[in-house]
Amino acid sequence: MTATPGQPYSPSVPRAHSPRRTLPRTPSGPLRDVLTLMALPLVAALALPAAFAGGGTRRWFGGRAESQRAEAQAAKDAAAAAFYELDTAQRDLRISIETINAVDDSPAARRAVADFAALGSRIDEASHRYINAVDAHDLDRDDLEASTASRARTELTAAKEELDRVKQELDRFADGLGPLLGKAETQLARLAPAVERARQALLGASNALDAVRASHLKADDLAARLAVLSPELTKLNQGAGRHGVPETLERAERVTREAEAIRVEAERLPDRAAEIDHRLVSLRTRAQALTTRSEQVDPILSELRRRFTAACWQDLQRVPDDAAAHVRQAESRLAEARSARAEQRWADATALLSTVRALLNSTDEAVSAAGDRLHRLNAVQKDPQQEIERTRFAIRDAQRLAMAGRNTPDPQHARPLDDAVSRLERAIATLDGRHPDYWHFLTETEAVRQAVARVVGRIREERGTGH
Repeated sequence: MTATPGQPYSPSVPRAHSPRRTLPRTPSGPLRDVLTLMALPLVAALALPAAFAGGGTRRWFGGRAESQRAEAQAAKDAAAAAFYELDTAQRDLRISIETINAVDDSPAARRAVADFAALGSRIDEASHRYINAVDAHDLDRDDLEASTASRARTELTAAKEELDRVKQELDRFADGLGPLLGKAETQLARLAPAVERARQALLGASNALDAVRASHLKADDLAARLAVLSPELTKLNQGAGRHGVPETLERAERVTREAEAIRVEAERLPDRAAEIDHRLVSLRTRAQALTTRSEQVDPILSELRRRFTAACWQDLQRVPDDAAAHVRQAESRLAEARSARAEQRWADATALLSTVRALLNSTDEAVSAAGDRLHRLNAVQKDPQQEIERTRFAIRDAQRLAMAGRNTPDPQHARPLDDAVSRLERAIATLDGRHPDYWHFLTETEAVRQAVARVVGRIREERGTGH
């Protein structure tokens, strides 16, 4: 017996040959020889009646020699049984070791493989001793002496004991393989389903692409991505024996993920095309509307210049020109998006539409800002007290919260609130001039409210109210 995982059984020690015969070979190497030898005493027993009837030729030399012969034969049979059990156990364990070696590359697994190889050397030594003992003595010789039979019994018994000891070592080693073998078998159990899932995912992706093409939509990018997976399928079909179990599992899972993504995108492609068509129309309409709205910015600016100081409107001077430029740029990108849609370059069309949307959003904000500026300045010019009271209310509300459950406020809360009061008073004072900067006043009151809101948020966070 050998200890190399995955190799067929072949004794590593050459057997000695009897001058009268060699061990016959039947189905299992040395094991075949043993099984043949085990059958010989039965043949001899069947021949005894004929010998006593005068038809045999064996000469008998007393009861002691025959007794020793029988004992030697019994020892031989027992050794053969021990040899068979050890051989069977080694073969079974070799399958487990090969399973672990194929799946697990951890230090523990490598150590188990090495330990099994060392045990194989011990098994070979015990087997060599047993085979030598069998080959050294022909228990069927007519002139077998009692001393020879006794010596054969002693050697065969010693060989059996050695085989038993090695079998015990092998059993203990097998008991310790439980966790490693369980882990390996679990991975092997995952292997076939994982590979099958990968194959089905690839088939699903291919079918989805065929359906897309049947609806006269192109999916060249998806087809290219699917083609990349073809070599991976080849490796999966070659099996774990060639590429290893862990690598095959990882490959199968990766192929499944990528093929599923391709399938989902292919199935969504008709909806994606319809969505792009809708966005082309919607954004075109919005660009036209913004063109009309941007034309209204100049009259708004004229009114702002006539009624308010330069500080209230000078940051809006470039809005009309910028709006017109952005709309023209958006329309150019829309034209490119229509071309990409016509050529079914879906990713390019989607990216261009996103650019158009961003341009229109910024233009919309700028155009709206001009109108909103005029509206707010009109309101504060007519009644600045409403903005003042709104800001004072926010400060008073924060002061009440800061004093809740306290005799004196926390300085880190009181200080910014006092600053807010002072800042508001200064902003109010700017309204007393001949040409008040209403926009500065509005931005200051907004800044005061934001500072007060930060103090309120900090107080609530510290007290854990969450609201």
